[in-house]
Amino acid sequence: MSIFTKLFKRNSGGQSSKNVEDFVSLTRVYFQSVIASNLGITNIRFVPDVANFKRLFKIPTQGGRLGQAEKTASRKMLMQDYGLSENFFKEIETSVKKHCRTQNDVQGYLFMYQGFSNDLMMLMGNLMQWKFRVPSIFKGALRGMTEKTVHDICTKTVWKKDDVHKTAANVRQYKERLGYSEQWMSEYVYNVVLLAKKEPKNKAAEAQKA
Repeated sequence: MSIFTKLFKRNSGGQSSKNVEDFVSLTRVYFQSVIASNLGITNIRFVPDVANFKRLFKIPTQGGRLGQAEKTASRKMLMQDYGLSENFFKEIETSVKKHCRTQNDVQGYLFMYQGFSNDLMMLMGNLMQWKFRVPSIFKGALRGMTEKTVHDICTKTVWKKDDVHKTAANVRQYKERLGYSEQWMSEYVYNVVLLAKKEPKNKAAEAQKA
């Protein structure tokens, strides 16, 4: 339940403190909300991130349908706090609709998405090592580097290092199976990179306060 602590403080009038964990967690809430809404899921234990989100933000169920209000609320937070585009959410909904036609499909889909996300971020960390040191004020340059690296992953089929070659191939397979575009991947990775760059300073400040 602690994953939304900082967001909850902001919702209660406290100071906002955006971080990678909140961003990734909110994205999971949106995924699970879309799934719950599309499939008419009534057992909230089936969507644990939605359950935490719903309880912490005291979100009432809309029209007796789990996922509707939670989808709207998480989408609003992601757009306001992280500047995500309309297309980011449309691609999630299209992918979920295609792959999650019954409740039996959900676990496999979320497992595949988790593998996609993990491999993508591991690969980006490997390929963009020195670029992570670019100051956050140069957001345009950092975004351009992120988009170029994502494009390379999606189009370049030969890499010098075997582990990079294998992981890039895995990411391309996940991308095709899940149906996400380079634009979606770039938008997701860029936000994680930007937030990750801020965290060491935040943690140091918290340590000093303690």
